[in-house]
Amino acid sequence: MKKVLFLIVIAQFLCTSLWFAGNAVLPELIVHLGLGKEFLAHSTSAIQLGFIIGTLFYALFSIADRYSPSWVFFVSAILAAIFNMWINVPQINVWGLLLFRFFTGFFLAGIYPIGIKIAADYYNSSLGKSLGYLVGALVLGTAFPHLIKGMAFNLPWQYVAYATSTFSVIGGFLIVLFIPDGPYRTKGTQFQLTTIYTAFRNKSLTAAAVGYFGHMWELYAFWTFLPLMLQFHQNLHPELNYSISLYSFGIIAIGSIACILSGYLSTFIGTEKLSKTILFLSGCCCLVSPFFIMIDSEFLFISFLLFWSFVVIADSPLFSTLVAQNAPSNIKGSVITIVNCIGFFITIISIQILQIVLEHMGNQYSYSILAIGPIVGLYYLRKLRKQ
Repeated sequence: MKKVLFLIVIAQFLCTSLWFAGNAVLPELIVHLGLGKEFLAHSTSAIQLGFIIGTLFYALFSIADRYSPSWVFFVSAILAAIFNMWINVPQINVWGLLLFRFFTGFFLAGIYPIGIKIAADYYNSSLGKSLGYLVGALVLGTAFPHLIKGMAFNLPWQYVAYATSTFSVIGGFLIVLFIPDGPYRTKGTQFQLTTIYTAFRNKSLTAAAVGYFGHMWELYAFWTFLPLMLQFHQNLHPELNYSISLYSFGIIAIGSIACILSGYLSTFIGTEKLSKTILFLSGCCCLVSPFFIMIDSEFLFISFLLFWSFVVIADSPLFSTLVAQNAPSNIKGSVITIVNCIGFFITIISIQILQIVLEHMGNQYSYSILAIGPIVGLYYLRKLRKQ
């Protein structure tokens, strides 16, 4: 069983490196295509929208429940790698780039939630700890393109897409060759909206989903605009000179450790209690961010971002665990996919709103609006507990 978890984690890491491949080389793409800085929000929103439509497609046809999750993962990894590679097409225009990012996101819907489904089919009582490793792999995969760019020396920026697509193909083969269907897998039936609606009448499932939505409002907006935050801080204090790409990798990547630790701690503290504590801490980071953004100490600023990155993702495997454990077994894959779909739709809203706020308020105070998600999530969980 340990071998299975190890392979799922490695495959998830390799495949999810596609997610921010475009963001890592965005400065070069902006120059290459003559775009404005607002394209950062549009590029991220395109892959998020693709993921949303993809999750709807996978859920409507109950693909993860009706077919072998390992084969679904494999086919999705290959197709996502192909579309990711196409951002290197010569003479690409802005609409072509957005279209390729959209389809990369579409097939990522067959990687991230399906990876959770595969883990849920293998682990029951230890699901929280297992998903800690799994979401940690997603975080490390998301950060990895920044490391590739930062360590690429004199290689062209196109090599980021070549590398991440190759990783995705390898990850797909690892799953399909070595991970058969799990012992807890229950073959589902065709998707029925009434069945999903009935499942969400379970208050525990609804609470986990709302907590996840509040967490997602903050998470991808933080990841998306982190390089911009670092660039602003460096411009504000020109005496500081650090690598934005390498810091972006390190700050995002520390979240992988957070996910693993939260998975272990949940067995002692309790999944619901720990998720609420972490959501509270990340909300506090949003509110105090204006002070740290203006501080002229590189050590204090980066330390704050490391802590923020730690708590912004640490509750993700906890909410995923609660959703998986409270979903009916015969439609578990579809429920996980639907929750992911709504969560990623929320990320588009928060990213676009933050872009608008940044244009009008600047970098100092804008990131405080990310606290809306944790506040709503915590309020709902508290209200539900009273009921």
